[in-house]
Amino acid sequence: MPPPATVSASLPESADSLREILLRGCAELALTLSEQQQEALLAYLDLLVRWNRSYNLTAVRDPVQMVTRHLLDSLSIAPAIVGGRCLDVGTGAGLPGVPLAILLPATDFHLLDSNGKKTRFLFQVKTALALDNIVIHQARVESFSVPAPFDLVVSRAYASLADMVLSCRHLLRPGGSMLAMKGTYPDAELESLGDAVADVQVQKISVPGLAEERHLATIHL
Repeated sequence: MPPPATVSASLPESADSLREILLRGCAELALTLSEQQQEALLAYLDLLVRWNRSYNLTAVRDPVQMVTRHLLDSLSIAPAIVGGRCLDVGTGAGLPGVPLAILLPATDFHLLDSNGKKTRFLFQVKTALALDNIVIHQARVESFSVPAPFDLVVSRAYASLADMVLSCRHLLRPGGSMLAMKGTYPDAELESLGDAVADVQVQKISVPGLAEERHLATIHL
């Protein structure tokens, strides 16, 4: 991975304190970051803070909270990322796709969103951080198609489980999985799936520094 853009002074918190929070959280997640990956994640955070002032990409404004709620939250599902091609549907500001792409350079991440201002931001991120394993698409998921289906389809606060299965199943290869990041245990959403899927497993995810519940639903069609 080529060196990313330098972290600018636009971050209210010092880069060192944000780095410390990031590294402490990754240690709790049993993840190891190279120096280049640390710089890339902090550079992404810097871009998010700056663009968020004009484009309202996320409701979270505090950089410290962004480390926890965006970077560490996204990285918490890294052990579940298997296969060479992953689609992040409804990616928004690039979550969880961008942090995961930085951590897992051997995996190709396709980031899909219908919002033009968000995909413009993602193109800036891809260019500034030299993330060659990211492909950005602006389209609605229902009409989106690619020559080859994906090993994984990932979502973070995108839709209900039933809606995700309905809108994304044409994008998943046979034997692939859908990963849906959720807050509290999604009892009602699981019931609404009925017989639409072959199997679904839900595991509790611990995000360092976050007291709120997080769960990951793994769906096999």
